[in-house]
Amino acid sequence: MTLGTGADLAQDDAPQAGPASPGGAVRRGRGFALPRSPKILVGLGMLLAFTVLAVFGPTLAPYDPTRSFANSPVPLPPSAVHWLGTTQLQQDVLSQLLSGGRSTFLVAFLAGLVATALSVLIGVTAGFLGGLADDLLSMLANIFLVMPALPLLIILFGFLGSASTNDNLVIGLIISVTGWAWGARVLRAQTLSLRNRDYVDSARLIGERNWRIITTEILPNLTPIVASSFLFTVLYGVGTYTALAFLGLVNSVNWSWGTMLFSAQLSNAETNGYWWWFVPPGLAVALLGTALALLNFGIDEFINPRLRVAGLSRRQAGRRRPGGLPRRYVLGLTPVVRSPELSDAGAAASRGRRP
Repeated sequence: MTLGTGADLAQDDAPQAGPASPGGAVRRGRGFALPRSPKILVGLGMLLAFTVLAVFGPTLAPYDPTRSFANSPVPLPPSAVHWLGTTQLQQDVLSQLLSGGRSTFLVAFLAGLVATALSVLIGVTAGFLGGLADDLLSMLANIFLVMPALPLLIILFGFLGSASTNDNLVIGLIISVTGWAWGARVLRAQTLSLRNRDYVDSARLIGERNWRIITTEILPNLTPIVASSFLFTVLYGVGTYTALAFLGLVNSVNWSWGTMLFSAQLSNAETNGYWWWFVPPGLAVALLGTALALLNFGIDEFINPRLRVAGLSRRQAGRRRPGGLPRRYVLGLTPVVRSPELSDAGAAASRGRRP
């Protein structure tokens, strides 16, 4: 995830005058283009759908997810009665899928909130204070960065009882302990570039306290980065909680998509061809992760001037190219921003050299 500095954000967000229109009026600079991004729109739509599923899923479930139906030794395939078939215990897969979304969603967002709060507290404090406090807090973040998260979580869950592994609040808090360090490092780096700005020095000169400078001068400039860090941490929470449930470390009283995968794995559903048992929960986890990743990439393109200019250059090149076909760019090259006159001249010369 590539992030731009505060100076780049301030410079790139300044309004720029565009070329004059035929009527003599001057076009205004681009406004708040974040909602226009296809990644943002698609990600928000998918995330809203999963939010509705998490809130109303258990109510919409046609049956109790623990209820057994037909007396059959093997899972039944999808039918008019059971749209996604049944499990080895003849439980409705669709009911388990709708009921399991709430637990996954709740744990992931709780872990994201707590981890983001820790990353803001530690990262911004370390970057703003500097000195010994920065060294100690950075060392703490480095320790959690190099520490393997999944083995640590397995050890922590091994010391918990069955009651704790059934509590979504406890699970979310434990996952957040291993997910805050990366965001803290990014926020510390950004705070180091902001703490010596003129407006921060002015706040110090008039006698503002450190906590007030951080909350009113530093944090507002870090809001897009904090939002991106939150989405990344929620995505981490979804994957981690699903992995823990798949390994059988989470009590199966609360249905989740990882618990469904764990039950399917115990019954060898993949080797026996019971695809309706493990494909729906796996697809749900993948789509939720895709929604969060699209939102994260969209925010990253908005706050990073280089990515934003690259998107504008591609759209402008696509409009200038005859036939409406967009020009292809080589992956890894950063486009150069040129004036409209030079860009039009270069495009004309490039078309003249083509066979």
